[in-house]
Amino acid sequence: MRRDTKFGRLALAATAGLVALVLTGCTPAAGSAGQPQQQAGGFPADVEKHLTSAVTDAMTLADASAGFAGVWAPWSGSWTTAQGTTTRGGSTPVTEDMPFRIGQNTTPMTCTVLLELVDEGRVGLDDALTKWVPGLVGVEGVTLRELCQNTSGINDYRGPLNDRMLMNPTRQWPPLEIASDGIAMQRYGTPGEKFGWSATNAVLVGMALQNATNRSWQQLYKDYVFDKLGMTASALPENGEYTLPAPHATGYSVGLDATGAIVCKPVRDVSRMSPSQAWTSGGVVSNLADLKAFGQALGSGSLLSEKSRKAQLDAVVNGQTWQRYGLGVQLLGPLRGSSGSVPGYLSAVFSDPSSGLTIVVALNNSTPGPAFAQSLAQRLASIVSKLPAEQKGAKRVASLPWSEQQAVDAMTASAPCPAKKAG
Repeated sequence: MRRDTKFGRLALAATAGLVALVLTGCTPAAGSAGQPQQQAGGFPADVEKHLTSAVTDAMTLADASAGFAGVWAPWSGSWTTAQGTTTRGGSTPVTEDMPFRIGQNTTPMTCTVLLELVDEGRVGLDDALTKWVPGLVGVEGVTLRELCQNTSGINDYRGPLNDRMLMNPTRQWPPLEIASDGIAMQRYGTPGEKFGWSATNAVLVGMALQNATNRSWQQLYKDYVFDKLGMTASALPENGEYTLPAPHATGYSVGLDATGAIVCKPVRDVSRMSPSQAWTSGGVVSNLADLKAFGQALGSGSLLSEKSRKAQLDAVVNGQTWQRYGLGVQLLGPLRGSSGSVPGYLSAVFSDPSSGLTIVVALNNSTPGPAFAQSLAQRLASIVSKLPAEQKGAKRVASLPWSEQQAVDAMTASAPCPAKKAG
């Protein structure tokens, strides 16, 4: 008997409207508040060909059968694409409204909910985690702020559990179980000492806010993010919902050997999995149009008070001086956003609040990891950053602290199992 889940009904009802959103470049007002007016039309033919080739190259490097991308440059135009097929060697083309798992791009949504609850006075940003998750051992001195900034010192549960999750994709993982694995690992440092990315942090925020509000995360995301931004194709599936709404592109990944090293063959279909593997760190399902709406809201801080916007951008250096991390948001030069992976899918979303430049990308092979999706977004941003303004006085994106070739080199270096040598 078919399960008629709320998630499935939402996705089916939204399809027609989402196609229109993608094709027109329109977004709900809340997501684009303060954004420059989008120039109608596409880019010059040579630029669109260049963008298309960049996505095709990425698909080859990632050994993905499907690629989704959108670029919105308000001073010049916009472009969206869905390339490839729903399965490896298949003949069914993908479409721009198809859903995919967004991985750690869920984390900025989780931290946005936290900041909105802070604005409401429901919780405090510097509340101790133990205030909302009493009795939890090994997290003394850790605050909600440090969890969202990844300065808690708590390690990432995914390392030791990754292989088990790939081999047991439908197993139910209680939040306390996966959080406890991360807490039990050797720490990155003391609370507030330094940056150290950990999916455990977002899971702990999820536990705290669920207790603070007595509401599920399905409802919290809906009330504080999806409904406000018109994201009708987005949801955190229930733990028993193992598959994406149809039609969708199958998600693929390779395996690991006993030492944790990547084994390029065989490539596995890993589409069927429990969202409990990632929950509030990476469990949300979305699509191209919805991620555009969220990316612009994240970039502009349109869902937050001025105080919370400033808190979100109080960032620590993560890599180069132009690479910083705030409260659930990555800052790359002028761009704000995130990248993520979950078994089967890679994606990234970045937006510049000043010029309005917004980039969304997704591929259906998670093998190269989230940095690959970030580099693809950086490559697309570099391509369109050189376009002149169609209207006098329109803001263009500021100079980017990377070149297109540097983005290509980073993608090549992070792709362990390309389909063939990219040309």
